[in-house]
Amino acid sequence: MNQLEQLKQYTTIVADTGDFQSIKAFAPQDATTNPSLILKAVQKDEYRPIMEKIAREHAGKSTEQIVDHLLVAFGTEILKIIPGRVSTETDARLSFDTEGSIAKGRTLIKLYEAAGISRERVLIKIASTWEGIRAAEVLEKEGIHCNLTLLFSLPQAIACADANVQLISPFVGRIYDWYKKATGTDYTGADDPGVQSVKRIYTYYRKFGYKTEVMGASFRNTSQITELAGCDLLTISPELLQKLAESDVPLARKLVPAEAKNVDIAKLTLNEKIFRSMLNDDAMATEKLAEGIRAFCADAVKLDKLIEALK
Repeated sequence: MNQLEQLKQYTTIVADTGDFQSIKAFAPQDATTNPSLILKAVQKDEYRPIMEKIAREHAGKSTEQIVDHLLVAFGTEILKIIPGRVSTETDARLSFDTEGSIAKGRTLIKLYEAAGISRERVLIKIASTWEGIRAAEVLEKEGIHCNLTLLFSLPQAIACADANVQLISPFVGRIYDWYKKATGTDYTGADDPGVQSVKRIYTYYRKFGYKTEVMGASFRNTSQITELAGCDLLTISPELLQKLAESDVPLARKLVPAEAKNVDIAKLTLNEKIFRSMLNDDAMATEKLAEGIRAFCADAVKLDKLIEALK
């Protein structure tokens, strides 16, 4: 049994791609997309026709509306391949706009439902800012489930769980990147700060009985993945899925819910002031959250330009 098959025994595998062929190849339960992945996909010859078709069908609509239709078109195609859920991201330019994020989440779900897709099969991805978490709290009450992304710290994770968010995506690789650059150390295995961050969040959630799912994301190597075997879900790029499929090294479960119950940690009570203060005290989380939003915004602008060129 290869490592991918072993991992599937403990953890729900999610494909981190907008590439349909890769999703078919690795048979994941769920799939996640973001502006960068969709931008990458529509620049490939095999996917460009989808963008052109959407632009034709919705000629006369705003660029923003056409992009929404494009995101849902990709999500709908992905759902034909996988048995589970697809994550579709709201515009990163709404990361500090609670009302705007709520409106965008409702719009995307309405488009999915118009395409015959149940809202149960869609997760709306929103950045884990205070404003984003508040938006997700409202959407969750309407039965619109959310995936809170760009998550780098325990305070973000706690605020999401307190808001009854369906799922969070702590970014392992980007945490590793920051610490590697800051210290010059190439962390491996259990010493990896990104791995430790997810373990801390997972333990906190299981200790205090939160229902929010933990989905490790943004991996740089297979060691980060195997160290998190047992995490609720892991979203993995096609390249790393391939490496796992090619390895027959035995893989042990590392995260066990029952063990978390025995860990001696205090429960934190957060409000906006405490959240912002704790996030501000964490240089890595502050910098990576800002950097991530900027990068997704830049790719959203590029996607807009591709659409506008077709109008």
